[in-house]
Amino acid sequence: MGMHKYDRMMYILNTLRSRRNLSANRLAEECGVTERSIYRDILSLSEANVPIYYDRGYKLASDNFLPPLNFDLDEYNCLQMALESSPLKKTDKYQALIKRIRAKVDAGLSDTVKNKRRFTFPSTHIDIPVTASVDQPGLFAQVEQAIVNDCCLEIVYDSIESGVSQRIVEPYFIVFRNRAFYFVAFCKKSNDFRTFRVDRIQSVSVTDQSFVRKAGVDAQSYFDCSWGVFTGDLATVTILFKGNAAKIVLSGKHHDGEEVEKLRNGTVKYKVTTRGIEEIQRWILSFGNEANVVEPAELRESLHSLGRYLADYYSR
Repeated sequence: MGMHKYDRMMYILNTLRSRRNLSANRLAEECGVTERSIYRDILSLSEANVPIYYDRGYKLASDNFLPPLNFDLDEYNCLQMALESSPLKKTDKYQALIKRIRAKVDAGLSDTVKNKRRFTFPSTHIDIPVTASVDQPGLFAQVEQAIVNDCCLEIVYDSIESGVSQRIVEPYFIVFRNRAFYFVAFCKKSNDFRTFRVDRIQSVSVTDQSFVRKAGVDAQSYFDCSWGVFTGDLATVTILFKGNAAKIVLSGKHHDGEEVEKLRNGTVKYKVTTRGIEEIQRWILSFGNEANVVEPAELRESLHSLGRYLADYYSR
């Protein structure tokens, strides 16, 4: 889906401030419209006294009618890193918005920063893994619209546990956690709050049915004590780590509520209260035989059963 006319005109204007010799064909590709639309946009800009001319590509005769942004090179690089590394780039809505923001920022730089940028190689790169792109047209925007307007959503959702089902939900907020976008909503089918992964929605529509928000439900409190995105019963987990695992645990923070104690023999005692045990169990398994769970009994039994299964499977 191409940009709307106003967005295209602003994109063309800001792009011409930072790049020269652009053809109508190239602009049409970047805006997702036909060349005829670009010709009309350029005509509209000219009628608004924007000095555009053509000489082996479109150019601006002068950009003195727009003041430069007062970014220095470090500020510019910081902003670019933030935009380029944002998981929002993987969504259909924000991918286009970030593209337009970049064009505006590049167009508004002073000549001094533009010249420095040409001869400066980026020293820092940030890569935030995203499990799956949210590229279903309009999906992200519709969920946001329902959240802003307190409207119910009708969704067809593919749950890993229960399969595909149709639901009416009251959406509260979208959050990015554990490499994916989720939204939290009160599900009328289950009569409780649920966490839905956005890329597992097969279809969505905003209904005309409004809802009244329940107090105290926000991204901070909802995931309080969660290891990742699960919100099960509270469980106190105590683990003894040794060897390299102990060094890894000591080297950083893994949960807001953790208690870490280094024992005399080099072992590290790790204690945390988390919601559910499934997600922390995956983390524990990543340390192999250098992690020994002390409590709870439920987690010890789960690891024991898994160990017996693996031993039996790989002994064949």
